[in-house]
Amino acid sequence: MELLFLTGMSGAGKSAAVRYLEDCGYFCMDNVPPYVLPDLVKSFLRGRNGEGFSTPKLAFVVDIRSQEYLDGFDEALAQIDEEVGCPYKVVFLEASDTVLISRYQQTRRKHPLAAKTGSLTQAISEERKMLENIRAIATFVVDTSFMKDNALCKAIGEIIRDEDIQSILVVVESFGFKYGLPVDCDYVFDARFLPNPFYLPQLKNYTGKDEPIAEYLEGFPETDEFNHMTSELLKFVIPAYEKEGKGSVHIGIGCTGGRHRSVYCTETIARKLKEGGIKCIVTHRDIDKEPHRYSKKADEV
Repeated sequence: MELLFLTGMSGAGKSAAVRYLEDCGYFCMDNVPPYVLPDLVKSFLRGRNGEGFSTPKLAFVVDIRSQEYLDGFDEALAQIDEEVGCPYKVVFLEASDTVLISRYQQTRRKHPLAAKTGSLTQAISEERKMLENIRAIATFVVDTSFMKDNALCKAIGEIIRDEDIQSILVVVESFGFKYGLPVDCDYVFDARFLPNPFYLPQLKNYTGKDEPIAEYLEGFPETDEFNHMTSELLKFVIPAYEKEGKGSVHIGIGCTGGRHRSVYCTETIARKLKEGGIKCIVTHRDIDKEPHRYSKKADEV
């Protein structure tokens, strides 16, 4: 199990870091009192069959919001070392006082210690003192003073570096233009230039997932060229989007009814992406629309 503890100054970017970790497949728990960490780690490590929970990637956020319970963080780590033996990383995020004050002024949020100290400057100073022991034992210290979210995500990505991690969500969806464009697509490709199997009685009742449709469309050289060029474009832009911190890319491939050509092209392009190392989710929005048009009774009428 990959175990990570995220901590640091309030306003240093922990929320953005958590969103990135979740995109990378981590199960994240926020504002966890340190004294419960050993039991939680044991429970997740045991897995469901051991009457616990099972997750390959686990992250806990521990910070000043725990206040009086925060003193037990180093003891909790020592207990995890002794009783669990699971390797872990402690990531501490910090920023300069000037930057933290500016961020709080921009967001108009209240510092967790503001009610206790009476001023934002004093609250930040007090927080630094309370966290200095945790900072001293951190595996990584990241100064986010001059980082935007995408730069912070890149830094976290280097820390948790894993060749199997893909932080960007890729969705490839077929649809029918007659039912309208998907509203959340980043890219839309039009497959209506390909011959339409709907007009062939022996093919209309199949879908683009079926072999007869594949054999028919593959008989036209432009089909393979379209799938190849589209997949090559996506294999170029998706890693660049991921590098810039984009959370998802939604690709729509449409034909008239969303049942034949777009379905076949979506399946083929998604397969090419996976062969190129890009994980993606495949959906077919309109494949089951108007079922009466694709029945034997309809052919007999």
